[in-house]
Amino acid sequence: MAADATAAQVTPWEVRGGAEGGIDYDKLVEQFGCSKIGPELIARVERITGKPAHPFLRRGVFFAHRDLEQVLDLYEKGVPFYLYTGRGPSSEALHLGHLVPFLFTKYLQDAFKCPLVVQLTDDEKAIWKNLDIDESKRLARENCKDIIACGFDPRKTFIFSDFNYMGGAFYENIVKVGRCVTFNQTKGIFGFEGNTHIAKVAFPPVQAAPSFPTSFPHMFGDRKDIRCLIPCAIDQDPYFRMTRDVAPRIGYQKPALIESSFFPALQGDNGKMSASNQTSAVFVSDTPKQIKTKINKYAFSGGQSTVEEHREKGANLDVDVPFKYLGFFLEDDARLQQIGEEYSSGRMLTGEIKAILIEVLQKLVAEHQEARSKVTDEIIDQFMSVRNFEFEELFK
Repeated sequence: MAADATAAQVTPWEVRGGAEGGIDYDKLVEQFGCSKIGPELIARVERITGKPAHPFLRRGVFFAHRDLEQVLDLYEKGVPFYLYTGRGPSSEALHLGHLVPFLFTKYLQDAFKCPLVVQLTDDEKAIWKNLDIDESKRLARENCKDIIACGFDPRKTFIFSDFNYMGGAFYENIVKVGRCVTFNQTKGIFGFEGNTHIAKVAFPPVQAAPSFPTSFPHMFGDRKDIRCLIPCAIDQDPYFRMTRDVAPRIGYQKPALIESSFFPALQGDNGKMSASNQTSAVFVSDTPKQIKTKINKYAFSGGQSTVEEHREKGANLDVDVPFKYLGFFLEDDARLQQIGEEYSSGRMLTGEIKAILIEVLQKLVAEHQEARSKVTDEIIDQFMSVRNFEFEELFK
């Protein structure tokens, strides 16, 4: 049966809203079989870590999970876990949506004092985007600078590119996973078809392998008791549903996940952020002037057509991109609430909320660019080198 062209589409490679715009996250949670994060779980994270929850957690940006309670149970008993996240390097610079999982992962590393592995899937982008392999590897190092600029601890962080790290125990786990998944199963999970080339079919085990601690013997030795927690956007869930199904069959624990909603394009929920479309997103390489122009010119407004109508009806916060972006990057909860009340009542105009957002984003991007400018080739090599980590130091 042909897919409904008007329905929302959420896969690891494509995200678009349905005919009515936006993504129904409740429906997605039900469809994928994950669980929503409630206030009790957020309070438990705060109690265990002794730190306030990250705004992304408080405000429901990271809203769903798999087995997070189990990870917290083990953590309270002194059983460590590690973090795994990744980036597919297809552009010179990250946009703000790419930054979200790394900012949250930085919070998790600091709050739980745990190690992190970051997979740069330069092979995936060569496969799906048909990038030249050398170019894909170059972009991986460029993106690595942006990741390091988020402030990760080099004593606890290993960043690797698939092209460079493939082999040894990592490849052994890829083979173990691959033997457990049939082509028919990949068709059901990922939508592969008869004309899908085999490089794509072979890739899912590559993204699964970092979920297992034995893929990193220089960090964890041969220990299998260290659980993995994966912060990612919910479109990556199919990869890890497959991984979780396979894990006990090959002697490993299932990875746990904490999953985020999608960062909207400047044009709103029906738009799509693309590295090839500079007007669809704010990039971490943008100048203050470019940020101001993009927000003023392209950020979709939920305000009314005229000042008079806006004063009467107020803004629709559900579709307003400037307010949504402030929900990600304005740290002050009280001020965010005040802006929402002022704007939705009509007392604040679209130009005023856009001016607030421009100031917030210019500061965020300038600080990121300053941190990135200090990332040398030597620092990249340090993070990406296969070095022996002091196991006890990883969890302090």
